Amino acid sequence: MFVTGTYDPYLVALSILVAGFASYTALDLGENVALAQGPTHRIWLAAAALTLGGGIWSMHFVAMLAFVLPMPMSYDVGLTVLSLMLAILATGGGFYVISRPGVSRPRLFLSGVFMGIAISGMHYTGMAAMRGPVELSYDPLWVALSVIIAIGAATAALWLAFRTKDTGRKLAAAIVMAIAISGMHYTGMRAAVFTAPATMAHEGATLDQNTLVLAIAGITLADLAALFASVSKRNRAEEALRQTRAELAHIQRVTTMGELAASISHEVMQPLGAGVTNAEAALRWLSAQPPDLDEVRQAIGGAVKDGRRALEIIGRIRSLIKKEPPRKDALEVNEAIVELIALSRDEVMKNNVSVQAQLAEGLPLIQGDRVQLQQVILNLIINAVEAMSGVSEGSRRLLIATGKDASGRVLVSVQDSGPGLKPESVERLFDSFYTTKPGGTGMGLSICRSIVEAHGGRIWATPNAGPGITMQFTLPINDQATASGMGIS
Repeated sequence: MFVTGTYDPYLVALSILVAGFASYTALDLGENVALAQGPTHRIWLAAAALTLGGGIWSMHFVAMLAFVLPMPMSYDVGLTVLSLMLAILATGGGFYVISRPGVSRPRLFLSGVFMGIAISGMHYTGMAAMRGPVELSYDPLWVALSVIIAIGAATAALWLAFRTKDTGRKLAAAIVMAIAISGMHYTGMRAAVFTAPATMAHEGATLDQNTLVLAIAGITLADLAALFASVSKRNRAEEALRQTRAELAHIQRVTTMGELAASISHEVMQPLGAGVTNAEAALRWLSAQPPDLDEVRQAIGGAVKDGRRALEIIGRIRSLIKKEPPRKDALEVNEAIVELIALSRDEVMKNNVSVQAQLAEGLPLIQGDRVQLQQVILNLIINAVEAMSGVSEGSRRLLIATGKDASGRVLVSVQDSGPGLKPESVERLFDSFYTTKPGGTGMGLSICRSIVEAHGGRIWATPNAGPGITMQFTLPINDQATASGMGIS
């Protein structure tokens, strides 16, 4: 006689939730597995395997508790423990394969097979642990379908998880993994056929449902503790990374200012010299008989204006060199660019570069840190000038332009007529420690990218149709940038 069971919808929902929670925790730990080396790598690998393997096991038995047969059921201790070990070992193998350097498609598929076996093997071992007045058999077609679902969805989840560290993508991967676990389980349950024989006897130690509930709760709490530990470690690492980037950005600003010492001196000396000239003129008008007070007043006014101009320049230079926390101010990009063109005038003239500015009118304000964004633009200008310094034929032209892109963001471009770059260099241009300049550190453009991305923007390089390259970056306008976080000072 066939025996038909029913499902408790609340426990079904809980089983899917447990699967999703365990998947997210394991994928979060997976980042540490991929980055760690030596003994630390093995520790994180074991943590990820225990978390996901235990989560798969917990989900399965929550779902088993949701399946209600019209007679009492218990579970064989040995097979129940074996199902847990299978889940942990197979998921550990999957994480080990995917976390090794140089992930390829065959390796990704192999990892998905491991994970799929983890889900399937645990499920059918756990089903075999059922003890009660029923006999269990399976529909082979539904069994095959359940294994295919487990392998396919597990592979997709791992592909998503190890392609990005983005929280949203990781959550999507956890949902896919939860579907793999839950979908496989309930497909496997569809394959199960329960019959009630005249007599049925089982021997050996068994677990009642209350003991099983306690075991599930313990593993779920362990998963929660693992997630908390992983998140705490990552937050500490991110804070250390922010501080390191801040130090590097500050060092690069100071170095750039040193390289521009002549330009800075010229920029400051202009208003100081004009102020001295105006003061001398005032003295001459005072010495006249009779003194021309109107001319004196005009000359002193000019000297005051020149002095304030010099103070403004010195203040800008100090702000570029000084290390301060990032600020979120509404600022006008064109104004910031005009200041930098003046600041780098001598460096440009020394290298016989002609500068042209095409600054679009009526650009919306952006929200961000003025010093950081000026650092980006100044770095692009200096890089372009240095690239053109070795050009012996043709003109040396630097075009600085602003505008709006298709999505309404502010677009800044710096175009040079230098020798250009090889395609492989363009692809790696923003990588840390990669440089095409003799004696370069390879940190300037990497820091620029960090600053732009921290402001919610994007930076890239494009080879020109003629000589040289064009560096471009976009920034969200004031209302778009409000939600963007900045982590570099």
